[in-house]
Amino acid sequence: MSKLLQSTPRADGFHMPAEWLTHQQTWMVWPERCDNWRLGAKPAQQAFVDVARAIARFEPVTVGVSAAQYEHAATRLAQSRDDSKSHDIRVIELSSNDAWMRDTGPTFVINDLGEVRGIDWMFNAWGGLNGGLYFPWDQDDLVARKVLQIERKARYRADFILEGGAIHVDGEGTLLTTEACLLNPNRNPHLSRQEIEAHLSDYLGIDKVLWLPRGIHEDETDEHIDNVACFIRPGEVLLAWTDDREDPQYGLSSAAFDYLSQQTDARGRPLTIHKLPLPAPMYITEEEADAVDPSEGAQPRLAGQRMAASYINFLICNGGIVMPAFDDPMDNVAAEMIASLMPEREVVQVPGREILLGGGNIHCITQQQPLSR
Repeated sequence: MSKLLQSTPRADGFHMPAEWLTHQQTWMVWPERCDNWRLGAKPAQQAFVDVARAIARFEPVTVGVSAAQYEHAATRLAQSRDDSKSHDIRVIELSSNDAWMRDTGPTFVINDLGEVRGIDWMFNAWGGLNGGLYFPWDQDDLVARKVLQIERKARYRADFILEGGAIHVDGEGTLLTTEACLLNPNRNPHLSRQEIEAHLSDYLGIDKVLWLPRGIHEDETDEHIDNVACFIRPGEVLLAWTDDREDPQYGLSSAAFDYLSQQTDARGRPLTIHKLPLPAPMYITEEEADAVDPSEGAQPRLAGQRMAASYINFLICNGGIVMPAFDDPMDNVAAEMIASLMPEREVVQVPGREILLGGGNIHCITQQQPLSR
């Protein structure tokens, strides 16, 4: 049983570390709901296997799976480990409503001694009854608590709705987010911008919030930051970009660039902004839409619906980067750019369309746990 703490991380000397610090492991959840993933979730399951396998090249992976899917998932994930140099892929029984570990799992925090604890945010499926993506979400709201119990890490239960994909930090006091998400009335309507910043400071140990106005066009999470921009080191931001002035995304990315160009981080440094190209706009096909089982508990997947494809949605691992590919000419351009900006890491691309069809991508389905000292 993990200890439930009544204080806040900042008060106890803890903060959220940057993603590029050494990980103990990465967490994932197995996809299975047929009203979000097509063809009984089988293509998505293969995509998750591919992601887990790619991450395991660099660090251990734990995958939470329902009782009904446990044996199937364990077999699939075991079969994927054909490289003797790969790290372990652990499979545990863990109930959930869907497979977005970034948003339902804990946000881990550390102190200067290397002790690790976790934040258990309130979760309402990206909007609750006001634009949320599915109902119920009760099992998802328990995922963070269960992960911290499994790892025997002390837990902070926040009185604040937040998803892990809504925040990026540099580990030195600066946080990136979007107004479209955190100021959305379907999250914390009783809190002002200043009160939200105070909560972020208390729980994440940050000193400055950088508010991008918007994220990626048609991002159903109300435009999470992890799809549009991220830190790659202190003072340097990677920003999703298109040169197509006719694309609605051009205005969103331009506004983000203009904003960031005028900002400094928590330590007073101006920001270096790298424009990472986006793939061409991607849309759900009629065949893909028809293969999703409709239900009253989840939003429909409609033919012709634009998907929020972005290469920013990658995971930084121990010595590696696992990023999506979309069978687009920009796949290689984006991978080469990321490799040049972070030459100390090996870039691995994994097909991302099946994950994108469910509403997110590689960063959305993973959550890193920093190494304890």
